[in-house]
Amino acid sequence: MAALTAGAKAPDFELKATDGKRFVLREELARGPVVLAFFKASCPTCQYAFPFLERLERAYRQIGARIIGVSQNDPTQTAAFTKEFGVTFPVLLDDTDTYPVSNAYGLTNVPSVFWVAQDGEIEVSSVGWIKSDFDDISRKMAESANTAPAVVFKPGEDVRDFRAG
Repeated sequence: MAALTAGAKAPDFELKATDGKRFVLREELARGPVVLAFFKASCPTCQYAFPFLERLERAYRQIGARIIGVSQNDPTQTAAFTKEFGVTFPVLLDDTDTYPVSNAYGLTNVPSVFWVAQDGEIEVSSVGWIKSDFDDISRKMAESANTAPAVVFKPGEDVRDFRAG
């Protein structure tokens, strides 16, 4: 099964975050759109993508959709990843024995990133690093905040268009 595509309904779920707080997707969507970013700490493409997701988090933290990481690692490995890559947005822990949420979203590769609109519809489904998908998510975050898109890529910065997950 391939990752859920745009137009699909996002499966609801409940997971614990690394800080122990409970996260329920439907409750979060009641407040606004959500970006779900699934990852594994050992994944080189995740290591490439997450600092850019953190830039989006910093640009829109107070005014737009929330970015939520979903780790396929245990709490210790997840904490090391978030520290190394400067991740400040909430990170949830998928069960490392059965991966119920990753499986519900049809993951075969990471990173997999989904823009979930407030009505629960997936509007962007991105597997690996695809710069144009990242730009789409940035634009949607700006639209949800009714603001101009943030400059996420620094002038002169070499940012790949694609990197397989």
